[in-house]
Amino acid sequence: MAVVRASHKFARISATKVRPFAELIRGRTAQDGLDILRYYPNRGARMLERVLRSAMANAEDRGARNVERLRIIEARVDGGPMMKRIRPRARGMAFLIRKRFSHIHVGLDVPEMV
Repeated sequence: MAVVRASHKFARISATKVRPFAELIRGRTAQDGLDILRYYPNRGARMLERVLRSAMANAEDRGARNVERLRIIEARVDGGPMMKRIRPRARGMAFLIRKRFSHIHVGLDVPEMV
């Protein structure tokens, strides 16, 4: 069993916004995952959909057949670095603004190719 992976590192979205979609598609076929993500109007779903399409293209490039029927065995979103900015507040105080990044990973299970 080989695993074909794709990732989007330093995606400019927080990981908490993408994780629910990763949980939705984990364990399903690639085509089911695309169908599920296609109808969500969220930016995180679009980013995960692009990574899934990239993993499918990687599998096809390596000679896998029936790419739509491959199983998604890994769909995870890790937190990345943060840009920190300061927002001035009342009475001379300052609040910290955290602009978060994430790393989106998708892995497809490809049967052994001869």
